[in-house]
Amino acid sequence: MDWLQWRGVFIAGVGLFWLGYIVLQTKTTNQLQIWGFKASGFKQTMLFLAPFVLISMMVSMVYANFHNKLFFTWHLLPILFLYPLWGIIQQFLMLGIISQNVHTLFNKRVNRYVIILIVSALFSIIHYPNYFLMIFSFFLEIVFITVYFTWKNLWAIGIAHGWIATFILFYILERNLWLELFAGY
Repeated sequence: MDWLQWRGVFIAGVGLFWLGYIVLQTKTTNQLQIWGFKASGFKQTMLFLAPFVLISMMVSMVYANFHNKLFFTWHLLPILFLYPLWGIIQQFLMLGIISQNVHTLFNKRVNRYVIILIVSALFSIIHYPNYFLMIFSFFLEIVFITVYFTWKNLWAIGIAHGWIATFILFYILERNLWLELFAGY
């Protein structure tokens, strides 16, 4: 993906694959509700996550300002819309698939805190080799999975994930995701 500069193709392919999986699974069962693709709990989840989103955005901008890197480009606007879609997919995989399967694997006898640590560690490892992102992702996933166990709403968690990640990647890690997505075009 990085060698060929096909990040956009990779993300679109992964997104389409999992969208197809979701469509196939929901034809036979009411799996959407079980995974957390539902309206109930959206407001409570967003209200709970709003301080995390706002603090992450503000800290990212303060960090950028302190390092004389605070600027605005129109590229940020489409990413604020697109990254939540990628955030929903990532959280669907971590929370809807992995956490549910770990729970089932241990025959529903495992403590919730063990699942929280396993899923958070896996989400952290996905962000290797950036150690800052690994640590931040670990703790943020602890928040996300705790909220998921409470209200089970992937929509709100994915949106919060997308907004937090957009600001951290843009202002702290100095990555312009718009350019990364469309670098080869």
